Amino acid sequence: MKKFLSALLLTVLITPQAMADEGMWLLQLMRQQNLKDKMAEAGLQISVDEIYSPEAPSLKDAIGIFGGGCTGEVVSPNGLVVTNHHCGFSFIQQLSTVEHNYLHNGFWSQSYEEELPCNGIAFTFVKEIKDVTDEINNRIANGSLSEEASFQRDALAAIGKELFEADNIEGKEHMYPQLLPYFEGNKYYLVYYKKYTDVRLVATPPNSIGKFGGETDNWMWPRHTGDFSVFRIYGDKDGNPAAYSKENVPLSTPKFLSISLAGFEPNDYAMIMGFPGSTSRYLTGDEVKQRMFQENEPRIAMRDVTLKIIREEMAKSEDIAIRYANKQARISNYWKNSIGMNKAIVDNKVVETKLAKEAAFKAWAQQNNKNEYVDVVEKINAWVEDANRTTYLTTLATELISCVEFVQRNLYKEANMFSDPKLTQDQMNSFYNWLHNRDYDHEIDRRIAKEVLPLYFSLTQPEERDAYLNEMYAKYKGNLEKYIDHVYNNSILANKKNFDSFMKKPSAKKFEKDPAMQLRAAVFRTYRALAAKNAELAKVINPLHKTYLKGLMEMTNGPVYPDANFTMRLTYGNVKPYSPKDGVTYNYYTTLKGVMEKEDPTNSEFIVPARLKELYEAKDFGQYALPNGEMPVAFLTTNDITGGNSGSGVLNARGELIGLAFDGNWESLSGDINFDDNLQRCINVDIRYVLFVIDKLGNCKRLIEEMNIVK
Repeated sequence: MKKFLSALLLTVLITPQAMADEGMWLLQLMRQQNLKDKMAEAGLQISVDEIYSPEAPSLKDAIGIFGGGCTGEVVSPNGLVVTNHHCGFSFIQQLSTVEHNYLHNGFWSQSYEEELPCNGIAFTFVKEIKDVTDEINNRIANGSLSEEASFQRDALAAIGKELFEADNIEGKEHMYPQLLPYFEGNKYYLVYYKKYTDVRLVATPPNSIGKFGGETDNWMWPRHTGDFSVFRIYGDKDGNPAAYSKENVPLSTPKFLSISLAGFEPNDYAMIMGFPGSTSRYLTGDEVKQRMFQENEPRIAMRDVTLKIIREEMAKSEDIAIRYANKQARISNYWKNSIGMNKAIVDNKVVETKLAKEAAFKAWAQQNNKNEYVDVVEKINAWVEDANRTTYLTTLATELISCVEFVQRNLYKEANMFSDPKLTQDQMNSFYNWLHNRDYDHEIDRRIAKEVLPLYFSLTQPEERDAYLNEMYAKYKGNLEKYIDHVYNNSILANKKNFDSFMKKPSAKKFEKDPAMQLRAAVFRTYRALAAKNAELAKVINPLHKTYLKGLMEMTNGPVYPDANFTMRLTYGNVKPYSPKDGVTYNYYTTLKGVMEKEDPTNSEFIVPARLKELYEAKDFGQYALPNGEMPVAFLTTNDITGGNSGSGVLNARGELIGLAFDGNWESLSGDINFDDNLQRCINVDIRYVLFVIDKLGNCKRLIEEMNIVK
């Protein structure tokens, strides 16, 4: 009977081999894994070499990392880039003031001269990808690299730099290397990147288009968000990366995407190339529960109170609304993601699916005498039990640092501040001004601290907190609000009066005893102690994950993709509607009619610009309308994406741009852990809506003329 059940499990259960639309595939393995045939079956009409070629320009060369965590596409021979509005949001916010509120009004440049430099932004291309697995394995074998170090970014970065410096590749003075493990350390790739740091804002819609629906519609379908912005890459006269200069010129690119107005139908081919940030598809059932209860739950609790205060304060003042806009969006995004993920894990029976797969894996290992795999899941689950509390406390400490800026902002300058026993006037002025930047409000932060710190205390035991925090708790007889007032009133950095008084006779010793610095030191002592524990735990779990995935790949004996790690990937699928529950079926696209139906002038998330309403009422959609005369806004595909794919171009069967990926759907927020072919959908803004807004609302016809638009 046991043999029968084992055989049944192996026959019917889904293996790690990807389902129809699942997979964040490595471009360099497309031929080896025979993906070209699978993509052709899905509808692809171009060759694999047109997608990725080490020797000649390919679609890969039109895709890059936008900023530090998104994807963007080059759509003209002059370095014009499209990405999501939410990807460029922080840079647009930095450029905005009450007098020039680009968040509220949008921005539409009419010439190169009007394009706005963005401080801190970059666009990064992938130039070359090298398989260095044998090199790493040889170093482990000869003892020059430990198994433990083979998972550590610092150790791999040093090796990557060494290999890069020994390479004679042309133009490497403008490149940098990144060496990372893939397949849980079963493979290693060295990637060469080329980064451009002069990137300028060209055009962006107002929030009422770019963020239409706000938090309410985040992760939801049907969607009506025009989530796009336009930037441009500049370089020196030779086309090389250069710091911002008026002498720089728009980048002439070897490859850019053509844009299709032909539209699409259900089941049409859709492909996305981009930089997905992080997935955990090979977790055990116990690790999924750890994600739910030790990470998501405390994150939700800490951000609940923070977001409540920020929303209240933003509603009081346009100035605060601008200054806190990016902060609110950042905190809200993964707050809602965590809520949705926990719900989807339960609704989609993810833990049960994982447990069934583990049973199948163990049965396969036993039947095939694969002794190294038989008990690897049990070992992982034992580790989970040991790591649970540390994981929970790490989440709390991380969220405390993230939410309370007066604590957070004291971290980064500490090393420089005390490198010289005599603090200079310039050092201190620079530090004070850096803390009290335009996006920080001391009284709002005080309110947040008064909510978050007591919550942190309620969720931890005395022995799990720093001794100084317990000492303050006792000193103030449990009145943490009173303690927070002491810190926020009396710190040297609390206000200009305190600061100027300190600067009459500054000293490092006095500064170290400042109440804010002492609070900060206590929080980070806790954080560093937890980081040390996590480093020890990693020594155990990393080799176990490596063994587990190695076994899963052996059992599958077919193409498998590694977890996302913010390196270039390809995902292919189709345009497709879905049915999340009985009696409910969602169409695969939305139109401007839905924007008008959602309009609510009393709700800032659902305000519709007057000009957009005029265009809608006049049905002035130009060449961008559907055959039935409607204006498309967003659409669904089955592409497998996650954070980092934001801004990724959606390409049709001919490799032409048809949209920009910007979200996933609520019902599949467990997708980072377990892909569900029936429910998982990628939400995209239709490129026709992007062009319509640029052309008709922004009156930026110069950009339309610059692109290669095909029908």
